[in-house]
Amino acid sequence: MLKRRVAVFVSGGGTNLQALLDARAEGLLPSGEIALVISSKPGVYALERARLAGIPAFALPRKELSLEEFEARCLALLEEHRIEYIVLAGFLTIFSDTLIKQYPRRIINTHPALIPSFCGKGFYGLRVHRAALDYGVKVTGATVHFVNEVCDGGDIILQKAVDVLPGDTPETLQRRVMEQAEWILLPQALELVCSGQVK
Repeated sequence: MLKRRVAVFVSGGGTNLQALLDARAEGLLPSGEIALVISSKPGVYALERARLAGIPAFALPRKELSLEEFEARCLALLEEHRIEYIVLAGFLTIFSDTLIKQYPRRIINTHPALIPSFCGKGFYGLRVHRAALDYGVKVTGATVHFVNEVCDGGDIILQKAVDVLPGDTPETLQRRVMEQAEWILLPQALELVCSGQVK
């Protein structure tokens, strides 16, 4: 069976990338091939994860480039590596409509909350979990969704709830959401998309 070629965009340690690599090793991604990793920051551990897995990886320093230049370089790499699907895995740059329209319903993102709660511009990383704790919710979770022109506004592919426990800090909650939801959902969602079960 022909595997869909996937690029993973990262900005940090790459734990979500590792979840995809682990799923691949366990045979849980039969329809997708991780063929490229692009980081918006040089020197992050996600690039080392890609190198250890034998996947071509590139750092495009977002801080040194305009969004237009950054996206032009991204598109060149995507074309060169014949990428069909994109996964945003802890990627902190918001793409322009121009790039998104080149990959309609072929970009997925993982968000560490149950959309539509605690999402949109400015909600990323620990900020999401701090907001959930400040609001006092008893349940949070993670969402994998298609990316469209609205930040965190694309159709939801999968969601999973995670309990908020007494005494949680943003850090402990972040870890639980990753372990119990994000790392499980992301490979599942990518397989659903690559296999054509979700379009």
